[in-house]
Amino acid sequence: MAPACLLLPLLLLPFAPGPAQAATPARSPSASASSSSTSVVFQLQGDVYPTGHYYATMNIGDPARPYFLDIDTGSDLTWLQCDAPCQSCNKVPHPLYKPTKSKIVPCADSLCTTLLSSQIPNNKQCPSPHQCDYKIKYTDSSSSRGVLVTDSFGLTLRNSSRVSRSLTFGCGYDQQVGKNGAVQAATDGLLGLGRGSVSLVSQLKQQGITKNVLAHCLSTNGGGFLYFGDDIVSTSRATWVPMARSTSGNYYSPGSGTLYFDKHPLGVKPTEVVFDSGSTYTYFAAQPYQATVSAVGLKHTTFLLPGIRRRKQCINEMLMLQIQAGLSKSLTKVSDPSLPLCWKGQKVFKSVSDIKKEFKSLFLMFSKNTAMEIAPENYLIVTKNGNVCLGILDGSVAKLNFNIIGDITMQDQLVIYDNEKGKLGWIRGSCSRGTKYIISSFTWYLLIIQLLAHPLKSWIYHY
Repeated sequence: MAPACLLLPLLLLPFAPGPAQAATPARSPSASASSSSTSVVFQLQGDVYPTGHYYATMNIGDPARPYFLDIDTGSDLTWLQCDAPCQSCNKVPHPLYKPTKSKIVPCADSLCTTLLSSQIPNNKQCPSPHQCDYKIKYTDSSSSRGVLVTDSFGLTLRNSSRVSRSLTFGCGYDQQVGKNGAVQAATDGLLGLGRGSVSLVSQLKQQGITKNVLAHCLSTNGGGFLYFGDDIVSTSRATWVPMARSTSGNYYSPGSGTLYFDKHPLGVKPTEVVFDSGSTYTYFAAQPYQATVSAVGLKHTTFLLPGIRRRKQCINEMLMLQIQAGLSKSLTKVSDPSLPLCWKGQKVFKSVSDIKKEFKSLFLMFSKNTAMEIAPENYLIVTKNGNVCLGILDGSVAKLNFNIIGDITMQDQLVIYDNEKGKLGWIRGSCSRGTKYIISSFTWYLLIIQLLAHPLKSWIYHY
């Protein structure tokens, strides 16, 4: 898979919808997760800047060997670059995975049929009956071509016990880099965590290891944790929204969100939102992006005056309120190779904490007045040049008509994807320490937030 580089961020959303539910190889229909299922915990490495992604170490094969996999909730198929033999592979951290003939998944397997149908609708044929070929193309024009294989994954459960399970993944023998350019890959492949049955967490559910629930906690300081299972935190302590059916693919979506800046509506229509840990930065569709840039980066921006009711016959009589966007005169727009929109200060910035007071929070409002705050530290980075840059990018460049919440916005939040109950949740807190500390810190944070929750509704205006 094409890695992230410093010039352009990683954006891992496949064009084709993910596979629908189907049986997986050599699994009994009764092998669903039971009350005895537990959780699997992985420590993450990486960061938003300068690495450009977060990745987990997976121990695969017999004997097990470590591989770095980029975590991606925007796609389903897990794959490794492999020697099958390799036609076009990038230089990776570990020796290429080499499958044996007995590990290859045949075309007749039902999971293969589902995967082929997701790539080309109504396509259920394989070029060869002895193997299942795949090709996935991502929105940054990178791609992976290979065959499905099955091999052992070594997993450490939350109770510190270890299990090994045979799981299906892609053996990628032809990787084409995308717009990010050809640089050495920091990972050996990709960990598909999407909603389809081929995703790793779905396969673990089929085998009764965990529930079909995953969560990640990405630290602003680098690293973090990834969890499979439903016993991480109390479900009552998160902000929850129902999963909506995405019109753009089989993605994790809370539905359409209305964008606010500093508690004022930006005047753009609600836009579909997708959560994607495979995207380094957050992407907004054309109108929300232009409105955000205007609100954050220009001297003035226009908002409707709160309290004025919308009436078709008197649109021209509505007053407009000009408010300051909040940028200090000490900041000057500057060119930086890291991102398109950056500013420099009177002195070099060392971290976002040096400058975040100059910026205001964005908010996304979902159904039932559920809000996700995007604080300055969740949309800004400080580059190696000491400049501060906007980590929200123009999705129209990638021909996106929906908003993507990427790693930068999900930092220092436990983001939960509950496929069992069909809902998404998030809890703000530090992701820099161990699992027990993280869960404890989220619990206390939510108790405080619940006490302060009522004033939030005071700035939600309806026209």
